[in-house]
Amino acid sequence: MKNIYLQIRYNLPLHFIIILLNWLPENRISLKVRGMCAKPFIKNCGKNLHLGGNLTLLNPYNLTIGNNVYIAKNTWINAMGFVEIEDEVVISPNVVISSLQHVFKDKSVRFGGSIAKKVVIGYGSWIAANSTIKCGVIVGKGNVLASNSSLIKSTPDFMLSGGVPAKIIQEVTDGEAEFFSRKEQVK
Repeated sequence: MKNIYLQIRYNLPLHFIIILLNWLPENRISLKVRGMCAKPFIKNCGKNLHLGGNLTLLNPYNLTIGNNVYIAKNTWINAMGFVEIEDEVVISPNVVISSLQHVFKDKSVRFGGSIAKKVVIGYGSWIAANSTIKCGVIVGKGNVLASNSSLIKSTPDFMLSGGVPAKIIQEVTDGEAEFFSRKEQVK
């Protein structure tokens, strides 16, 4: 019964809103309108959410989004195991974030089952286009995940990561790290 309630309260209305607003152009006003209309159907959502078109947000009752977040078009987020997107995060087009993963059992993926683990994207991070983030990953604050990367392990704060699988490429400089720390203290 609870599953039916969650579908009627969150999934169906959000899916309808996304389909209804897909015709809008990709500009600041449309992004903000989509965010305002989707906000009531996301478990916890801060202010100033901007959403691109053609999104797939699965299980939004397990999705937490902070303030001033931008999620670009064609992004796919599965929050079955819970997804937390902190303040000031930018998610570029065609990103896949999944808190659920299939597992092998008796040499079968189809009937092997799945595991769900929480995904956290830290304050001020930028997930570049065409990237994927696997279940159980915690992206530290102030991180950049390069385009076309696949992040399968958690990262510490203030790192640039990239590749398949993603590896840490460079630490963010002290001045940039200090900027993030000051900004976070102000909020």
